[in-house]
Amino acid sequence: MSAPSSPWWDRDSYSDRRPFLLARGRILSALREWFRKRGFLEVETPALQTSPGNEVHLHAFETELTTPGGRGAPLYLHTSPEFACKKLLAAGESRIFSLSHVYRNRERGPLHHPEFTMLEWYRTNEPYETLMADSTAILVEAAKAAGSLQMEWKDRATDPYATPERISVADAFTQLAGVDLLATLDGDTGDRDKLAAAARGAGIQIADDDTWSDVFSRVLVERIEPRLGHGRPTLLDLYPLPEAAWAQRAQDARFAQRFELYACGVELANGFAEITDAAEQRRRFEEAMAERQRRYGEQYPIDGDLLAALAAMPPASGIAMGFDRLVMLLTGATRIEQVLWAPVAGDDR
Repeated sequence: MSAPSSPWWDRDSYSDRRPFLLARGRILSALREWFRKRGFLEVETPALQTSPGNEVHLHAFETELTTPGGRGAPLYLHTSPEFACKKLLAAGESRIFSLSHVYRNRERGPLHHPEFTMLEWYRTNEPYETLMADSTAILVEAAKAAGSLQMEWKDRATDPYATPERISVADAFTQLAGVDLLATLDGDTGDRDKLAAAARGAGIQIADDDTWSDVFSRVLVERIEPRLGHGRPTLLDLYPLPEAAWAQRAQDARFAQRFELYACGVELANGFAEITDAAEQRRRFEEAMAERQRRYGEQYPIDGDLLAALAAMPPASGIAMGFDRLVMLLTGATRIEQVLWAPVAGDDR
């Protein structure tokens, strides 16, 4: 039986982690200054929300509010500051950013932690391509603050100063997985059997009860993501509409204006041209929660106040970046706990 590992506050253990934490502080300060110089306002949003979000596979922590009169009401720790940030855009703010602790259940591993820091920012009346420029500029700013010449994860390396490649999801499926994604799309939906057949033809195992989205994720995770962001960052652009619950449609209506930023095969950021059509957003939320009920036997409430705010929100683009992952890749850390000042108790099994 192996000896138990030392607690995070053990002096020797902490001494090993301290260089990562000092770099974290420098990166944090540099990014706050980067946003300030560009006219962004830092906002603080409440962690407790009436809805934690409405994505199928995100699991929230639930608690209960007790009123002074003794009445109870369910609340959730937010999985993102997104809902509150969008309400601030509806209230009149135009450039905002948030560095928030967010909470996701059932997530723990080298790149995942139940409580982590999310950097999220929004621009009104600007296209989502502006966020691509923002996110790659942030890599440079963070690398300078960390004193890093490259980003590292496992046996992969990325030059944070290099001009990123930009590739569509459809092209990535063709070039990296040998799967014709376009042939499996039918309007707003995907043909599950066609995609499953193509994935099996590429040597990917598919379960009988996998949906189109499940098969899409299998191909993405097994064949595409590990090959993104090698040597230079990658912007994976134009996701199929079924995989972009928050994003506006692209010119090709089968796709949405959504992109993700990768370095060393690791997803760092997820950006959108945001939906402002409340009816369309409600429809997508309801579809997601129906699928969540089918899979997990539960649903999260839909935030009606958010839907009301969308009607008042100007056109906007928004993006979320995993701040801890950014620090990891720039410092050479191998586990997310190494870049957290005080990790959550528990294990990663």
